[in-house]
Amino acid sequence: MKDMDVNAELPEGKLFLAGEWRDGRGAEITSIFPADGRVNRVFRGASAADGEEAIAKAKAAQADPAWRALKPHERARLLYRIADGIEANAERISRIQSRDTGKTLAETGALAASAAGTFRYFGAVLETMDEELTTRRGPAMTLSVYEPMGVVAAITPWNSPIASDAQKVAPALAAGNAVILKPASWSPLTALELARIVDAAGCPKGLFSVLPGSGREIGNLLVEHPDIARVSFTGGTETGRALAVKAAQKLMPVSLELGGKSPTIVFADADMDTAIAGVLYGIFSSTGQSCIAGSRLFVERSIFDSFVSRLVAATERLVVGHPFDPATQVAPLIHMDHRDEVAAHVAQALADGAELLTGGRAPEGPEYDGGSYYLPTILSSLPNTARLCREEVFGPVLAVLPFDDEADVIAQSNDNDYGLACGIWTRDFPRAWRVGQAIQAGTVWHNTYKQFSVSTPFGGDGASGIGREKGRQGLRAYMRQKGFYTDLTGAPIPWAGAAVTP
Repeated sequence: MKDMDVNAELPEGKLFLAGEWRDGRGAEITSIFPADGRVNRVFRGASAADGEEAIAKAKAAQADPAWRALKPHERARLLYRIADGIEANAERISRIQSRDTGKTLAETGALAASAAGTFRYFGAVLETMDEELTTRRGPAMTLSVYEPMGVVAAITPWNSPIASDAQKVAPALAAGNAVILKPASWSPLTALELARIVDAAGCPKGLFSVLPGSGREIGNLLVEHPDIARVSFTGGTETGRALAVKAAQKLMPVSLELGGKSPTIVFADADMDTAIAGVLYGIFSSTGQSCIAGSRLFVERSIFDSFVSRLVAATERLVVGHPFDPATQVAPLIHMDHRDEVAAHVAQALADGAELLTGGRAPEGPEYDGGSYYLPTILSSLPNTARLCREEVFGPVLAVLPFDDEADVIAQSNDNDYGLACGIWTRDFPRAWRVGQAIQAGTVWHNTYKQFSVSTPFGGDGASGIGREKGRQGLRAYMRQKGFYTDLTGAPIPWAGAAVTP
């Protein structure tokens, strides 16, 4: 199995602060390869002083007419160059991200391609973006215009760095803002590689910074600082709630893409092979480390036993292995600490009366030594009210439950704080439409799962967050809307009357 020369290929471990590579002045960050526990990089993250400097320089760079006065199609050229740079370095990005997160090369390669597509898409949106001549209702020409917000903070999670980074950075830059990106401390290297590509594409100095660091120090600074005009956050629900409180205190707009406990629904008329493949992919790809993971499986009672039996057998045939092995389907979890959290969820479920159908432990063998692996796990015999069915595990753990009819499965699916995604497996399209409309979720998949398009809005409701990303409106979310009136009469406002002429 081909490995990479870590010292030769991984980013050095310096901050990208306002266009310059610097040693950080904050707490130490250690990036670990989840497959075997080897250390990738140890370096100092950003301090509050680093953050203050980045914000000040970002504010100045964003206000510079050399950037602020660029026409949309001129900003689009920068996004196209960044997209080209990502595509040219896709293999390198893929390997860095696999070292950083433990994801398979197949997945990280797809994420790099997605990131390039995101930058290219928002460049195209700029090329075709229209402002609005609104309907006249008086003696003035009326327009709706859009302007940059200023300095935007993007706080991204560890599970899919390059794609999450692009999803925030591309529209924020396209809108004319300066951007400060704070990646997660468990996966800081991919964002630093993106910084190298953005810099090489000719991004004006100061407009973009990458500041790995602690949420307590850098995250709080970005949220609370008066010169940060907007925060886009993807991460845990509790952190998102705390962020929302801080944002409300300064009346700052935010978008929060948070957790999920997404239902997957299999009706008796579904194509069984298609449904099994989709359920497997929905929960066990990315080793379950996905906010949209289909972690609650509802199967119509008449086929429950047969379907679950086939699903368990298929799960046990999945290949758990090294992320650089092309045959691997389930790679290690991000960190040993996270594996312990996943195992604790399973242990609690068993204590609550769950039946373990498969998995529930780390795999055995020398090929797994030092790695944070965990077997794909299926549990049954729990009610929908059980803790495992209420809380996000963020690992390869599936709860299976029976249902009787549409009303029953809609009620059970919606009996949850989260509202991020849903999968429906049925040959009956009117049924899929009825159920999909009744489910409280930002995204519904019918006879597929975890398929994405940058042109289609994405986000959640309830404990899954607020706001939407992607799509043409994803650009407007990073802009201020302004009404503009121009008088067409040339006459003084009548109210002033004779007072105008002495």
